[in-house]
Amino acid sequence: MTARIESLLLCLALALSGAAFAQDIDGLKARAGGGDKTAMRLLAETYFENQEFAPAAQWYEKAAKAGDKKAQTSLGLMYARGYGVEKNLATARKWWMLAALQNDPGAQYDLGNLYFSGEGIKQDYGEAARWYREAARRGHIQAQENLAMMYFDGKGVEKNIPQAYYLIKLAVLQGDEEAAATLKKIAPYLTAEQIRAANAKADDWFNSGKKIWQEE
Repeated sequence: MTARIESLLLCLALALSGAAFAQDIDGLKARAGGGDKTAMRLLAETYFENQEFAPAAQWYEKAAKAGDKKAQTSLGLMYARGYGVEKNLATARKWWMLAALQNDPGAQYDLGNLYFSGEGIKQDYGEAARWYREAARRGHIQAQENLAMMYFDGKGVEKNIPQAYYLIKLAVLQGDEEAAATLKKIAPYLTAEQIRAANAKADDWFNSGKKIWQEE
């Protein structure tokens, strides 16, 4: 294939991609204009994927105000990173809190990170553990791992190495390779019986379809 033909094919592909993008935008705008909050969020995601952050933030906000918890979580991220809006961690926290109260695990995890780091807010390990726990209960892998290390270190929670092992095992069962390495580091601190009990508990959770567990 000559360079000229390759160039023409590339131009054609880009033109088709642009046409498809415009068609998607027009269709979503029509639905979003009719008050469809899911369409608003999808429109925001389309803009975001094309790195058009300002209109993405605008549509995320419309969907967020309409109560879409995923949009609230994403809008919080936009404010936390300054994408399409001026960076404002207080506003990010506000949107994450609204989504977290609707049990969105991503927002719960983000709140956990905010309280753990203390960036733009008073550091509070107890609150960090609270929100990591809520996200972990819903299968959020990173929240499970972060909460596990808080139990391992006794930071924000009472030190509980069997619980730390259990939480890391949940992440392993969901395919996280880094968690598998962490599990090997925690195992020497436990008895064989403690490991068997934690493994059985984790297996029960995974085999039950990741059913939300009750508080410890």
